[in-house]
Amino acid sequence: MSDMVDDGIALCLSGGGYRAMVFHLGALLRLNEAGLLSRLSRVSSVSGGSITAAYLGLRWKDLHFKDGRAANLEAVVTGVRKMARTSVDVGAVLKGILLPGSISERVAAAYDEVLFEGATLADLPDDAGGKAPRFVLNATNVQSAALWRFSRPYMGDYRVGRVRSPKVALSLAVAASSAFPPILSPLTLPVDGPYQDVDGGDLQRPEFRDAVVLSDGGVYDNLGLETAFKRHRTLLVSDAGQKIQAEEGPADDWARHSLRILDVVDNQVRSLRKRQLIGSFESGERTGAYWSVRTRFEDYELANDPLGCCARSSDPLAAVPTRLEAMPDKLQERLMNWGYAITDAALRAHFPQDLQARLGVVVSLPNGFPYPGGY
Repeated sequence: MSDMVDDGIALCLSGGGYRAMVFHLGALLRLNEAGLLSRLSRVSSVSGGSITAAYLGLRWKDLHFKDGRAANLEAVVTGVRKMARTSVDVGAVLKGILLPGSISERVAAAYDEVLFEGATLADLPDDAGGKAPRFVLNATNVQSAALWRFSRPYMGDYRVGRVRSPKVALSLAVAASSAFPPILSPLTLPVDGPYQDVDGGDLQRPEFRDAVVLSDGGVYDNLGLETAFKRHRTLLVSDAGQKIQAEEGPADDWARHSLRILDVVDNQVRSLRKRQLIGSFESGERTGAYWSVRTRFEDYELANDPLGCCARSSDPLAAVPTRLEAMPDKLQERLMNWGYAITDAALRAHFPQDLQARLGVVVSLPNGFPYPGGY
């Protein structure tokens, strides 16, 4: 095992549009209830997951942790739910076509207006000394074909180099992470620098540094797993990605065919990452838990089902389209309830007892859903 791997806990939030953004809120509620939110060392996210992660990071300093639990996590939930009531994708496309400015700039402007209010990467918490997690928002560098990371300490990739203490708007970083192709991608980010060279970097030239062309982080890694896997021994992975459906007669026009191919590539990337993760759990190389919007509660084979999950179906929630489109409040609550319930199942089934003892946490039975009505 690499010497760089430490005993910290990383939380990975996948892509999946507003479906992912809201589902992950339910996961955060259960993690906080279990006392694990305050013990995170890193939060790594892509696409829709980056909206939730970035707002959690922005509000981290305002969370009042007592006995390892935030008493006011509802402040994060309220803000993200406001975003979920705001359609972004269609409006951004139309304005990007008819008005000056790019589609990605319109998306960033919407994020800023509703959530981030001028905040920059510098407003994310300082993880020095382990007082807060490091928040990493991942995009794909189309020029270098590498993962471009946005964080408070730096942004960049291993081929182009790093920019220390970037002043990039948080809304712009989230827009890059969620710039799903072909409609919302690419986002071109001018970079003032200066860059810091990295060992082995083969693209440390002005052509790759003056402006970077970015796309959705899920193009490279839809689970947000890479940055976490390389650093931390314990991984908590929340996957709200949508499974590709079989098609008897796929379209052969270039537009719909291209979209289908993108879906196939996205599905394969996620499948490979998931196999890597589960394989590391089975080998003992890593520990932690994985849960998905598509997971069956029964698969965890738990002795207790306090929320009555076995009598419910989450299939309609897993089928919610991958869009940045306004979502009804009731659907939001169902998605959060399901995220809460399946996170609970994964933690009770797989978060090790010895690690719970070492951390001083107990993953006990939940008292009930965050919102009435279940899912």
